[in-house]
Amino acid sequence: MTLSRRNFLKGSVATAIAANGLTLFPAGKVFADDTQVIPSASHYGPFKAVVKNGKLIGVQPLNDVDPFPTEMLTKGVLSRTYSDTRIKFPMVRKSLLEDPLGNHNPHLRGKEPFVRVDWDTAIALTAFCIARTIENHGNEAVFSSSYGGWSHSGLNRPQTLQGRFFNLIGGQSICAGDYSAGASEVILPHVIGDMEVYSPQTAWKIVEENTEAVLFIGCDPWKTNRIEFRVADHSMQKHWEAFKEKGIKFISINPQKTQTDKALGSEMINIRPNTDTALFTAMSYHLCKTGKNDQAYLDKYTVGFDKYLDYLMGKEDGIEKTPEWAEKITGLPAAKIVEIAELCVTKRTQIAAGWALQRADHGEMIHWSIINFAAIAGKIGKPGEGAGFSWHYGNGGMPTSGKRMPIGLSQGRNPITKTCPVVMISDMLKNPGKEYTRDGANLKLPKAKLIYNAGNNLLSHQQDTNELIQALNENIDTIICQDPWWCATAKYSDIVLPTTTTLERDDITSGGTYSNNKIYAMRKVVEPVGESLDDYEIFSRLAFMFNVHQEFTDGKTMYQHIKASYEASDATDDFKTFWQNGITHLSTPADANSFVRHGDFYADPEKNPLHTPSGKIELYSETLAKFKAFECPPMPQWMPPFEWLGNAKKDQVHVLSPHPWMRLHSQMANADVNSYESVDGRQIVLINKDDAAARGVKDGDVVEVYNDRGALLAGARITDEAMPGVIYIHEGAWLQLDEKGRCNSGSINMLTSSKTSSGLAQATSANTCLAYFKKCTDVLTPNKAYEPPQIVKSKFQVDIWSLQLGKRLKAVAAEQGPQQSPGEKLFYGSCTLCHAAPHPSDFTYKQWKGITTSMFPRAGLNDKDRKLVLDFLKENAKKE
Repeated sequence: MTLSRRNFLKGSVATAIAANGLTLFPAGKVFADDTQVIPSASHYGPFKAVVKNGKLIGVQPLNDVDPFPTEMLTKGVLSRTYSDTRIKFPMVRKSLLEDPLGNHNPHLRGKEPFVRVDWDTAIALTAFCIARTIENHGNEAVFSSSYGGWSHSGLNRPQTLQGRFFNLIGGQSICAGDYSAGASEVILPHVIGDMEVYSPQTAWKIVEENTEAVLFIGCDPWKTNRIEFRVADHSMQKHWEAFKEKGIKFISINPQKTQTDKALGSEMINIRPNTDTALFTAMSYHLCKTGKNDQAYLDKYTVGFDKYLDYLMGKEDGIEKTPEWAEKITGLPAAKIVEIAELCVTKRTQIAAGWALQRADHGEMIHWSIINFAAIAGKIGKPGEGAGFSWHYGNGGMPTSGKRMPIGLSQGRNPITKTCPVVMISDMLKNPGKEYTRDGANLKLPKAKLIYNAGNNLLSHQQDTNELIQALNENIDTIICQDPWWCATAKYSDIVLPTTTTLERDDITSGGTYSNNKIYAMRKVVEPVGESLDDYEIFSRLAFMFNVHQEFTDGKTMYQHIKASYEASDATDDFKTFWQNGITHLSTPADANSFVRHGDFYADPEKNPLHTPSGKIELYSETLAKFKAFECPPMPQWMPPFEWLGNAKKDQVHVLSPHPWMRLHSQMANADVNSYESVDGRQIVLINKDDAAARGVKDGDVVEVYNDRGALLAGARITDEAMPGVIYIHEGAWLQLDEKGRCNSGSINMLTSSKTSSGLAQATSANTCLAYFKKCTDVLTPNKAYEPPQIVKSKFQVDIWSLQLGKRLKAVAAEQGPQQSPGEKLFYGSCTLCHAAPHPSDFTYKQWKGITTSMFPRAGLNDKDRKLVLDFLKENAKKE
């Protein structure tokens, strides 16, 4: 059945009524005097919280803003707020509590019980561990794994506040890059002058008026637009449905039929995972060999075509990259490869590629090969054509308002310049100080001894879980976790600080990654569960301990920060009205509906050059040739991955780990809606019916999936919508190891490799993964991932005086840093919310100009603000 809005809402209401109490209230519902309706917002959409006698009893979606509310909002938000997995009190692992100055028995993490302590003890122990680490090893030894920024949708995210605190006391080593689009965000600025993966797409109206065919490559907008880094408003479905009614042809190149494909009736083309580069290489070859390439376009808008053509024709390796060559790699018939290539040059075609493609060995190559093909076909910059890499995210295609959005608290510049690519965390722990390369720079990994993790589930994110746990236990003295829930990272920590959810604090946010046309109040809905505190309060208390409380708070409460942030935006409603209503709308100029990705460049490449060294699309990069990065050539080339179906052993399958339907990574895994993703409490694994039959597996069976890195148990879902030889395990299940060391919950990173994509981006290769599977006949226990750990009482009382806090804190007191310029404050307040703040020297000024072209609209900065930031970046950027 096609998932229309009508069918979805019918199902959502039915599910809500069947649940424990009504969790979805109609927008026009009138409540009794004992019931409050309080506006708020989340990654899953804006809403009004329905509160009776101080307890959340349900939510009211805003149908005029969000036409497609999901069950993550209507049901999940309620169930996880009062979940048994809530951390209600500060906790300390027993060994650390009873011997804070001695041996903490790190090998007992995840096994040893916790002891409840009061907040004074928790803050004292946290400050002691931080101060002792800095005193003995320097600030570099404090490593932030709080990279994500996805813990909630407000401006004042945990990792932002953490960065603000630590940067006031001398800094911390941090993560670099991200898991989402780590390979492309490094290579594409060299190729086309922007990260592209986080960029606004051509406006909906232009697509509807011009596009004749859409080519989805590993792209599923119906699923991935269900959540947002800020606040989802689910506005894209109506546009895609309009495209379908208009007669636009949809083709999907994917090992699995997606929800988007079902809704739009896409023609399905199943391809072997990790072989898309070979496909687009052969498509480029075909156009050039048959004279269908747009030579005039190539001459005017690109550089390096001659070198790329030599590669296509096999001048150096003797292998012509023909469709027949690609057939053996991709599994697609050569005739089909020719058909797709010719469709793209005979029809006005928009290529929509997902990020999952580049989470692979040599992931830098795939989006680049698509760009090269689109350029050879003469497409980039034309209305309704070209290649886009963010159609599946942030309602790609939404017109951008250009208005100034509220600005969060500035993290400030980090005095520590050591960074670790997110995928290399285990490598960093095992090999502190190891030399590595990233984006042409020769760097060294930090020497970490303490990990601070706020609002992030490290043991869910990081590949090769067994390797990570071993590295943590052997090399890290202290793990501090700040979170509302007993996720795996909290269970494997030493000190656990319980935080409020977004419903138990005030904050502010905006609507749309790209649209920036709404500002939302995130008002406190209910009182904190247990003794949980919001992140601002926790870091304020730590700041007090380190004598930087005034600098951290600026003498303001969080409410005062929110009010000032709102009043600095382009909103026209006064703050009191906004706070009462919970939302304010900002207008979008009419010309935003005519935006064409790289349209200005296409219209006049001399006047509007790209921010690449040549000012043009670089089919071959002289810059990358000089880098000589390991396994990253200076043009897109097919290189066999370290694991793929082309080198699989008998009975091995390729394992892909796409985003789940009812979770945001590991968020909502502890909510009722996770039942959609599970069989008897375990993560589902999607298996082709023929593969299942060959192994005697039936729908609903518990399946063991395993390789040399680890093993997991999952619930079998048999399907004919996934190609043979490929299985799917959605990422984000919480970890729980059974006595045999298998994840009893189905956490995919038990199987994935921590090998990086190449020496250029050092990005994840999570989707390069082979494994075996079989029916499990030795299940030991039910899944216990969503149960709290053992909590015991202890008569031991920490002697605060023995920690010598005064002496230690004085010894590590940081000198007051220089005053931030206005541009620096804007940069660290508006442009670094997504992840840990990058250093201005991470990119050249020309690269920053390209990156900020997309970053500024997302940040919602006006022209004056943009100039201030660019002035700051120009002064501090990497020298060319």
